[in-house]
Amino acid sequence: MKTAVLKNLGLGEGSALPVGVPVLWPSATPPAGWLKYNGAAFDKTRYPKLAAVYPSGVLPDLRGEFIRGWDDGRGVDVGRALLTSQAFALQNITGSFYSRASGMTGGGSITEASGVFSITKQSGPNYVQMAGTSSSSGADMTTYDASRVANTASETRPRNISFNYIVRAA
Repeated sequence: MKTAVLKNLGLGEGSALPVGVPVLWPSATPPAGWLKYNGAAFDKTRYPKLAAVYPSGVLPDLRGEFIRGWDDGRGVDVGRALLTSQAFALQNITGSFYSRASGMTGGGSITEASGVFSITKQSGPNYVQMAGTSSSSGADMTTYDASRVANTASETRPRNISFNYIVRAA
């Protein structure tokens, strides 16, 4: 009886995991009977149980990707379907700067900055005082730099350790 139950659940044949379940693997080569989730096509005739899970005959490419739990109506990641990919996104980073109005058209002086903004005093002949006369006494330059309030890189990512995703194929 136990063997029949395990067989019906797809849990037999030497593994407690059903065919098609992603597993983290700490080696470059998967064990016998397992395949990497690398976007490759597989033989649906050779692996009919895997084909039942992935009818296209192609495994998702999980190299360099994170798996995210499906929302399934919770409201956290609305509108997603199973096995769909999602592009990167960066949570909005904001800041403010405050200026003092002047009689100059479009003018004002920046008096304070916060968040991603900073103020740097500028000087030289190309900078104009609020009264409109050329001066080298200085003006303010406002810059935007997300690294002032967040860890930055060429991509947005959580801390991580790399593994291969593999799948039991038979």
